[in-house]
Amino acid sequence: MIRTAGPVAVTAERLLADNGLVTRPVLLVEGGRIAGIRRRDDPLPAGTALLDLGDVTLVPGFVDVHAHLALDGRPDTAEHLAATPPDALVDRMYATARHALLGGVTTLRDLGAPGFLGVRARDRLASAAEPAPHVLVAGAPVTVAGGHAHFLGGVAAGVEGVRSKVRELHAAGVDVVKVMSSGGRLTPGSDTSKPQFTDEEMRALVEQAHGLGLPVTAHAYPPAAIEQAVDCGVDGIEHCFFSVDGGLAPDSAVIDEIARRGIAVCPTLGLSPDWEVPPGFQAFLDVFAQVVVEMRERGVRLVAGVDSGALPGKPHDALPHAIIEFARLGMTNAEAVAAGTLEGARVCGLGDRKGALRPGFDADVVAVRGDPLRRIEDIAEVCFVMVGGVVVRDEASVGRPVAGPGR
Repeated sequence: MIRTAGPVAVTAERLLADNGLVTRPVLLVEGGRIAGIRRRDDPLPAGTALLDLGDVTLVPGFVDVHAHLALDGRPDTAEHLAATPPDALVDRMYATARHALLGGVTTLRDLGAPGFLGVRARDRLASAAEPAPHVLVAGAPVTVAGGHAHFLGGVAAGVEGVRSKVRELHAAGVDVVKVMSSGGRLTPGSDTSKPQFTDEEMRALVEQAHGLGLPVTAHAYPPAAIEQAVDCGVDGIEHCFFSVDGGLAPDSAVIDEIARRGIAVCPTLGLSPDWEVPPGFQAFLDVFAQVVVEMRERGVRLVAGVDSGALPGKPHDALPHAIIEFARLGMTNAEAVAAGTLEGARVCGLGDRKGALRPGFDADVVAVRGDPLRRIEDIAEVCFVMVGGVVVRDEASVGRPVAGPGR
């Protein structure tokens, strides 16, 4: 970890700016913010520390809009969480967030942890002396008795029940409300074929959350749950599989309505290349890829989130692989990177300060070897991470930062 008292000039071969690549840039950082972007030959302020990263590309810190800091991919999630003391779970969430940071994830949204442990972990990370990613939390997702992730503690029933649960979440300080609009494959016995809530309950949940200033994102597998979530006014949809018995059945009219309303869809792509994907799951991914392509072609707002922690192949630093998947499914490389940076920041309500390398934005900076606009796989070659102006990983420096006079 490197801290400097004054301004820092980070030099590299390339920098990904709003209008494309800047060659031989100098990124000025001061007070945890980006102070400016200059060319290599421009003079620097006196007293600037110099940090030369060599032949790398500077990109914004990654944003994972769908993470689970309390999960580690094990199949016995419910039993393991129940057997782990709350303080130990908060410790795990803290350590997991730090692990994600070292992989370049400088902002993440935790979409499900037991009770209000996510709030505790978020606040601990925010007040820690050591650097940490910016974390937003949903607390326990709102679900039905016996429904998906019921063991996290977010069970509610009836119109007044869901309203009360949202008020409880708001009082605890969550940043977003997550609702389990359908069952999920990781909760045995939950129904993945239809909505878990009535239309009246879903509408009441969204109205209550919006009235309290909280966005709502819905976990939804089947077409009926997706359509209900859209009709009831959610801000985001997680997974969005359009799954039916025997396969997937994307509804073009619903997809068009998702696009028209500007609802953000996180299809939870991204797997570690080291994980041997089970054949059945790979077959599903191959079919779902075509659904994602259709959503992209019809103008749906797609953002990157791994569902990290949900499976062994989804570690908390896997966000670059979601970006790679988006490019493989038809996005330009620049669009794919934006889906895992600026678009994710906007979904998190942080688009005015994170997700781009702009003057005034937080100095959340990642360096990758190579050029991801030419070869998207290079986005996973992380060799340097800065968060809030503090270097937490550095495998690229040609020379260490040295305070001295500007050029």
